[in-house]
Amino acid sequence: MTPTVREVQAKSVLSISKIYPWVVNPYTGCEHACSYCYARFMKRFTRHPEPWGEFVDVKVNAPSLLRAELRRKKRGKVWVSGVCDPYQPLEEHYRLTRQCLAVLAENGWPVVIQTRSPLVLRDLEIIRHAMDFEVGLSIPTADDGIRQLFEPRAPPVADRIAALDTLHRAGVRTYAMVAPALPGVERLAPLLEGKVDDVIVDRMNYHHADWVYRQHGLEYVRTHRRVLPPGDAKPEALLRGWTPAAAPGRDECRLHPGGDRRREAARERKGGRRRRR
Repeated sequence: MTPTVREVQAKSVLSISKIYPWVVNPYTGCEHACSYCYARFMKRFTRHPEPWGEFVDVKVNAPSLLRAELRRKKRGKVWVSGVCDPYQPLEEHYRLTRQCLAVLAENGWPVVIQTRSPLVLRDLEIIRHAMDFEVGLSIPTADDGIRQLFEPRAPPVADRIAALDTLHRAGVRTYAMVAPALPGVERLAPLLEGKVDDVIVDRMNYHHADWVYRQHGLEYVRTHRRVLPPGDAKPEALLRGWTPAAAPGRDECRLHPGGDRRREAARERKGGRRRRR
């Protein structure tokens, strides 16, 4: 489905974050339309009439705005992005994420990229030559059939893992973001071996996708999760345990402070003036 695209003039693009010091969202809305996405509640603030995944606001002035904001704000790690995928399909045309990364690299700001798309490889030269860039691919399952149920518009699992491999071999620090842990996640660890420096597991609950579990008879695997063995601190063990909720307080896999990410979405209501494209 082709989303409604609006080009907007944003008022600000470098926002304070509760996850990292700063966050940049070149887009409002996301074509991937993942069924569990926590950012869906943004519609309460943006007032878009379209369903989540069927609208994208393109902040066409993001690169120039970012350049100006870097001059007056304190240097800190920047998350790209918090409430959109910076490499959603529209990025291939608009190249806003690429331009923002170039501005950040030029000014020596550290960056954490988070995406579901191998399109990030297009910008490998910018990333690998930057002073302190890290790239993560969100991969909630090893089963591409499960992926198609929960995130049918997102790239295949194999393509994401291959992108991590390419980035890692190029000397880029990489991580896999398991958010949420979907059925089939227990087979993910061996596929990631040698391709990532870290595995981050998000402890946030994703109830937007409850209907997908019900529709496809997956409620049993969701409610009958195995618990981590005591003292097992390996990331593979955490993945086998389905979710960090199975072992509260364990941080060996860099548990993600996911609850605060709702605040990232709330800030997007300050987006800017829109004009229909």
